[in-house]
Amino acid sequence: MTYVAEAEALDREILGVINAWHQHGTTIDDGAFNDLALRLFAHQLRYNKPYGRYCEGIGVTEPASWDAIPAVPSPAFKEAAIATFDPSSATLVFETSGTTAGTPGRHYMETPALYDAALIAAFDRFVLHDGARLRYFNLVPNPAERPASSLGYMMARVAQLRGDGRTGWYLNDDAPLFDRLQYDLREAVAHDRPVCIAATAFALVHLVDAMRRENAVLPLPNGSRIMETGGFKGRSRVIDSDELHAAIGERLGLRPENIVAEYGMTELTSQYYGSPATARKIGPPWLRARVVGPDRKTLPPGEAGALLHVDLANRSSCIAVQTEDIGAQFDDGFALLGRAADAPPRGCSLNAEELRSLTAGAR
Repeated sequence: MTYVAEAEALDREILGVINAWHQHGTTIDDGAFNDLALRLFAHQLRYNKPYGRYCEGIGVTEPASWDAIPAVPSPAFKEAAIATFDPSSATLVFETSGTTAGTPGRHYMETPALYDAALIAAFDRFVLHDGARLRYFNLVPNPAERPASSLGYMMARVAQLRGDGRTGWYLNDDAPLFDRLQYDLREAVAHDRPVCIAATAFALVHLVDAMRRENAVLPLPNGSRIMETGGFKGRSRVIDSDELHAAIGERLGLRPENIVAEYGMTELTSQYYGSPATARKIGPPWLRARVVGPDRKTLPPGEAGALLHVDLANRSSCIAVQTEDIGAQFDDGFALLGRAADAPPRGCSLNAEELRSLTAGAR
């Protein structure tokens, strides 16, 4: 089978998994997940040259199960084109946000179909569970200015496919436009239009601070909600989530149950969601998290370690990605506990020899 035929067949199968859950609530079972993950690994081993060298370098080319598939450490996306195809033909290229100095990581996607399908299926389930048509107010990068922002692309697609026809963007070169945001929110309130504010926790802190300085109180219409994404990585000001959510209630009239926490990565195609109240994140059935120790073995529930994600929708890159986040797994999802400050967390170190095997000839 040619590369194109194999890739298209895998894409159809993955889309089938996504659509079955989205339309009918059918969840892929463990056996089918394992089978598809191993076939995706074999595909990527053949066609993703940097990943193939990495797997050969660590001596794992025939994993027995999905949880033994070698995970690429997320910094590798800065060092090589982690792709099964010629990255110059990518239809989507997302870059890491660059909150730290240096070259951004890049995620090359061969087709937008898997990203769009995974995005809408999970967003409908976790954010739009009531089928609401909302007006989207985005304190995230505008894709017109930052086309390589996966978060900007995400919210543009959501607004296009699930919005009420009007969308606002309130970052200008990363500077928040709070006056304009409040003006537009007041208009939505006047017309009783429920809204969704998509923002990082850091941006939300500054929004409520700005409203506090102006003594502004703006209760949002019934059905409104906030999608909180990201945290305070690389930021000088950090506040407790309970304090933030209390301030949101005070200024915008939203209760904690009106806030949905999203967790995503540039290196993943799919996203996790959860309630800020429980601090647990869950994903759609084609996305699984593992918490691993120094030997890259899964740790017992409740024990802290490095977060690793297996995303079947990452067909044209790498389905297993090791993060620099620390977490713990529980029966009702995983908890994000923080991020390694100065060194990679337990279980996600990439030694010099492994890095050479990954990047040799990749540039």
